[in-house]
Amino acid sequence: MSLETNNYSVARARMAREQLVPRGIHDQRVLDAMTTVPRHLFVEDALQNQAYGDFPLPIGAGQTISQPYIVALMTQALQLRGDENVLEIGTGCGYQTAILAQLADRVYSVERIKSLHIKARRTLDRLKYVNIVCKIDDGTLGWPNFSPFEAIMVTAASPDIPAPLLDQLADPGRMLIPVGDRYSQSLVVVKKQDGEITKETIEQVRFVSLIGLHGWQE
Repeated sequence: MSLETNNYSVARARMAREQLVPRGIHDQRVLDAMTTVPRHLFVEDALQNQAYGDFPLPIGAGQTISQPYIVALMTQALQLRGDENVLEIGTGCGYQTAILAQLADRVYSVERIKSLHIKARRTLDRLKYVNIVCKIDDGTLGWPNFSPFEAIMVTAASPDIPAPLLDQLADPGRMLIPVGDRYSQSLVVVKKQDGEITKETIEQVRFVSLIGLHGWQE
């Protein structure tokens, strides 16, 4: 193992110990994923030494990679067992995608920005993730060809829950989505059980806007 790789491994362990566990991240599978996936490879070279800090980072095209705690919180709230098909709306740099791929059977990820899609796919291929399928499209439409999904994660803020995503959520199923205005949102856990929809807010957050037919307009 190279010294550089070892240093990043130490940084991941410190991230989990100091940022995640004290804030209530207790799912060992989530903690294992967060200490396994090399977050620094999903950001620009100049930002790699900041990759495990307690803050988001820019990834280009006006988008960001969420701070580690938010990634872990959203992942834990999905309560993945390992056999799910997961839909991710907003591939971004691919980091959250990789975390989900560690914990689910297959991940279908939609990104509307071509440059981000290309970079994310390149990184995920480099890391040999074979259970991730990506495409460029309007994420608010979901991915009906592969629905229903036992879990859906939306990594951009919507004024409301897009109807196509609710339709594509399995029963039972769980969705994580930031809902609110363009400046502040509530992170909502949406559960579908026996035809009933329930919603629970678990955190106040600030995400980039979800652009699309069932989200915000550009």
